[in-house]
Amino acid sequence: MGALRHTRYELRLMAMVIGACRLDLILPENHSLKGKRSVVQSICAQVRRKFNVAIAEVEDQDAWQVAGLGFTVVSSDVRHLDRMVQEVMDYIEQRANADGGAQLGGYQVERIHAF
Repeated sequence: MGALRHTRYELRLMAMVIGACRLDLILPENHSLKGKRSVVQSICAQVRRKFNVAIAEVEDQDAWQVAGLGFTVVSSDVRHLDRMVQEVMDYIEQRANADGGAQLGGYQVERIHAF
């Protein structure tokens, strides 16, 4: 079987970049899992509606004052992807402060180039 060959146009159409971000929300004023769940679910729902990204609590589900969130963004352009990741992080930080005095802790972003 021969090697697959594609024209430049076909390669451009196939380009896909995935941005995966994992971040910590610090909830110093929170004193129960119920309170944390309320803040986290509200933020996740707002992010989904505004940006159409996949987002979920991925770590620290049993901790009261910290939430590990993960979200992904898919694009065909790295610059657009980086801009979207930053916009989502800024929005999460803004909503966290407004919804319960939460603060953005550390974060990690990884880019995955596919196809």
